[in-house]
Amino acid sequence: MNAPDFRNNGFIRRPLKLVWMQSGGCGGCTLSLLGAEGPDLITSFEAAGIEVLWHPSLSELSGREASSLLERVRSGEEPIDIFCLEGSVMRGPGGTGRFHIMSGTNEPVMAWIEDIAQKARYVVAVGSCAAYGGITAAGDNHVEACGLSYDGEHAGGLLGGGFRSRAGMPVINIAGCPIHPAWLIEVLHLIGTNRFTTSDIDEWERPLAYTTHLVHHGCARNEFYEFKASAEKLCDRGCMMENLGCKGTQARADCNIRAWNGSGSCIDGGYPCINCTAPGFEEPGHSFTMTPKISGIPIGLPTDMPKAWFVALAALSKAATPSRLRDNATAQQLKAPLPNRQKKQS
Repeated sequence: MNAPDFRNNGFIRRPLKLVWMQSGGCGGCTLSLLGAEGPDLITSFEAAGIEVLWHPSLSELSGREASSLLERVRSGEEPIDIFCLEGSVMRGPGGTGRFHIMSGTNEPVMAWIEDIAQKARYVVAVGSCAAYGGITAAGDNHVEACGLSYDGEHAGGLLGGGFRSRAGMPVINIAGCPIHPAWLIEVLHLIGTNRFTTSDIDEWERPLAYTTHLVHHGCARNEFYEFKASAEKLCDRGCMMENLGCKGTQARADCNIRAWNGSGSCIDGGYPCINCTAPGFEEPGHSFTMTPKISGIPIGLPTDMPKAWFVALAALSKAATPSRLRDNATAQQLKAPLPNRQKKQS
């Protein structure tokens, strides 16, 4: 992408140069990012004063031209402001990184990632794989996948928990599987105006812009939740927390406040929230669509909800559940409309 003419109060400001690399992942975060709306991705980059030096899907450079550019960045000859990594770092086998070699070289990609990260003013982990290891690190993790500064819930990763970029920031973890386009775009705009600091991230270094919310906020099934009118199987319309593993009351993200692809969220699509912005979400210890319970009480209770309170409130809520909600909860389509008590029946 060509450098934008970025003007601020009549002065031309140097564009922020961004390099994006992909490692152990599916490319889903890029795919999601390409769906950015109002404005589209290119317009958003231009508005933030971002010049994309290289992105594997957006750039024309490939082969030797691309590796030559990355080599100049790595050596410091080509300065960069923002380094984005998508996908986990592949350290196997035995910490050599030889499972993932940079094309045209004999070096592991993880060596390139480490060197380029040291040159950037800001380092951004795009997606839960780059942040914590994510899906790529699930199971026995034979590829030794990890995040940039985390290995699951443990600080470390490739760069180490104490890593600080040239701007004095830790790795900015825009966690999600995949990310919402606006989560990244907001961060880039704040960086572009020199207004993104450590006060803008939470304890997992995720942007507070979206982690001050719960997925539960704005959920279209909240009335079912309030009365504990629960779905029993996928495609039922009721709340999916009690039986189907939904973690929306624990997951920090604004998925039900700003729509994905202009329409909705995982829950709107009929699938429970799996808390994909959290480290270790890929290893829940049970099926994603099952709620583990002890004596009938869900193990994963809402954030800050004492068990005794939940039991008492759930019992009261179920006793007061309107028949409309009880019937609709286990239906695939809403079949019982709201009653209108104002209209007299003849």
